[in-house]
Amino acid sequence: MEIIGVIVAGIIIGLLGKFVAPGNRDNIPLWLTVLCGIGGVLIGYYLAAALGVDATKGIDWLRWIISILVAAVLVVVAATVTGKSKTRSV
Repeated sequence: MEIIGVIVAGIIIGLLGKFVAPGNRDNIPLWLTVLCGIGGVLIGYYLAAALGVDATKGIDWLRWIISILVAAVLVVVAATVTGKSKTRSV
C-alpha cells in the first residue's frame, strides 16, 4: 500500500466515517477526521487480513466496509475525547 494511496483513501474513508458516525458526535475538526480515516484504513486493512479476508484482483469490498466501520468508530472515539460538552454550567 503506497503512502499517497493511504492518504487519499484516508480522506475519503474519514469523511465517510464521519457521515456514518451517529448524530451529535461529529463536532471534531476536519483534520482529526482525516487522521481517523487514515487510521481506519490502516487498521481496517490489517484487521481484515487477520480475519482471513483474502486479497482479490478487483475491489476488496469487505476490506473497505471494515475500514469505513473502523474509521466511524475512531471518529466517535475522537469526538468523545475532544468533543465539546453540550451541558451548560450555571
